[in-house]
Amino acid sequence: MASATTHASFLPPVLTFLSAAVVGVPIFRLLGQSAVLGYLVAGVAIGPFGLSLIAEPETATSVAEIGVVLLLFIVGLELELSRLVSMRRDIFGLGAAQLALCSLVLAGAGLVFGLSVAAAAVIGVALALSATAVALQLLEERGDLSSAYGSRSFAVLLFQDISVVAILAVLPLLASAGGAPEGGWIEGALRSTAVAGLGIVVVVLVGRYGLNPFFRLLAAAGGREVMTAAALLVVLGTAMLMEEVGLSMAMGAFLAGVMLAESNFRHQLEADIEPFRGMLLGLFFMSVGMSIDGGLLKAHWPELVGATVAAILLKVALVAGLFRLFGSSWLDAVRGGAVLAPAGEFAFVILPAAGELRLLDTSATRFSVALAALTMIVGPLAAKGLDTLLARRPETAAAPADTIEPAEARVLVIGFGRFGHLATQVLLAEGISVTVIDKDVEQIRNAARFGFRVYYGDGTRLDVLRAAGIGRAELVCICIDDAAASLKIVDIVHEEFSSVRTYLRAYDRNHAIELMNRDVDFQIRETLESALRFGRAALEGLGLSEEAAAARIEDVRKRDVARLVLQQAGALPEGGGWMRGPATELRPEPLTEPQRPSRALSAETRGLIESERREAAMRELEPEDAATDG
Repeated sequence: MASATTHASFLPPVLTFLSAAVVGVPIFRLLGQSAVLGYLVAGVAIGPFGLSLIAEPETATSVAEIGVVLLLFIVGLELELSRLVSMRRDIFGLGAAQLALCSLVLAGAGLVFGLSVAAAAVIGVALALSATAVALQLLEERGDLSSAYGSRSFAVLLFQDISVVAILAVLPLLASAGGAPEGGWIEGALRSTAVAGLGIVVVVLVGRYGLNPFFRLLAAAGGREVMTAAALLVVLGTAMLMEEVGLSMAMGAFLAGVMLAESNFRHQLEADIEPFRGMLLGLFFMSVGMSIDGGLLKAHWPELVGATVAAILLKVALVAGLFRLFGSSWLDAVRGGAVLAPAGEFAFVILPAAGELRLLDTSATRFSVALAALTMIVGPLAAKGLDTLLARRPETAAAPADTIEPAEARVLVIGFGRFGHLATQVLLAEGISVTVIDKDVEQIRNAARFGFRVYYGDGTRLDVLRAAGIGRAELVCICIDDAAASLKIVDIVHEEFSSVRTYLRAYDRNHAIELMNRDVDFQIRETLESALRFGRAALEGLGLSEEAAAARIEDVRKRDVARLVLQQAGALPEGGGWMRGPATELRPEPLTEPQRPSRALSAETRGLIESERREAAMRELEPEDAATDG
């Protein structure tokens, strides 16, 4: 068993990180800045060149990188394979053009300042890469990930992640540029490419044919914590496999997400991963802030500040021009350039690797690493400043974006049992878009034949409802047979999504009154209409005309509604009402005065009826006794 000293050794750093996050991020949020900037500045403050609360920032880096991995997994979940294929022009056209052009221009700037060709090339490529975590976080905060410029920005980021393995493979060739290239270099590069390709094939095959049955089996076995563990296992396992074959962990997680994008378990997985992603991504940004060399910044701040501003302006101009060339409006082009301006996470991999290969000397490595980190701090500020300028710009009619938007359902149906599947038949016939959530694997299989977007998940969880898109739905149909769970869902929807209308299946009369007390938009007892229709058929079978039977049924329906309203208000002895608490004692009562008293046909029945009559008499006397006592 671990000693108290062991526990105490890791608690101070954890508490330091948590304290920095809960202090720094809200401050920058109140100032109208991005959470990314709050994390970065918090990292600078607690790092070795700030308050020195964390003496060795590299200890947190390996854990923090998992935040980027989880972010890419969630992004992959949002991208169905068909949409990814439709983006191939932006990925391999715009992405390749951005990396090549920015690398050439930034390398040329390095040559102007006296760097060697190899050193200028390495720094140019490292700074040309963009910060995936920063860009996606900014797009997510703006809600622009599915917009035209957001899709193009993501395509560029994806190409950069794919190209990292080739960049790292080329570094040894640059190191031998002074003489003849080593004979085994080409063979090694081909071997590493083949291994990486094989790893991708394995991930795709397992994801395509293995993950859905795997999660279906776990869901059938039950246990929410097991599903969470399985989600982390898939994400981190795929990331580790990709790292072993020479690709980035983020690339592996992204592939796993894409393979599960069309899975019925997508929203549940997203809800399970989200808390880990947010915390670890914040830790990643803080680790970047801690990596800034304060001594170097103090000694060479004019050069670093100038280089940072110049690098950001150059990337914004170059990327905006390419976006415009590929069909974006000037507005989208500039916003895309600002999002992609900060240097990427892989700069902290490429630059130290180049230093080990002696492509860069120690001072150049330190300077370029500090420059990359500063662009990640200044970049979000530039993006925010641009948004402020654009907000003051008079609005003009924008051309419709040529992008594939994810289909958002107008109706969210929770529960696809015997009631839910009949209710959705009407929506299906009218062509209404529907998303269905259910935690019964068999019901998910049944719903798959309807063509709806059907997902495994617990509808009583706020994170699952958010992931399923309830905020963009017009109404939610709660069709589950668990009265307590449906009331919980109603409370969540009314508190968090007040604009979404609530339509519910009431389990019984008590449940219906509880729903009326919560001001739902529509509720119906699950057996009401079928029972009335059944009674009408019985009347017609006994000789009444269709019109007479229909009139009698309508009369009974009106009496029932009137009684239900009185019971809700507490105007009847057995009613609940909002002043008297839940209606837990409701019993079936005749809506029409009986023409004769009930008759018992056996001694046992006679005893039960007499007991019931005595209890009814006592209930009628209770209000009178209370009035007399008062």
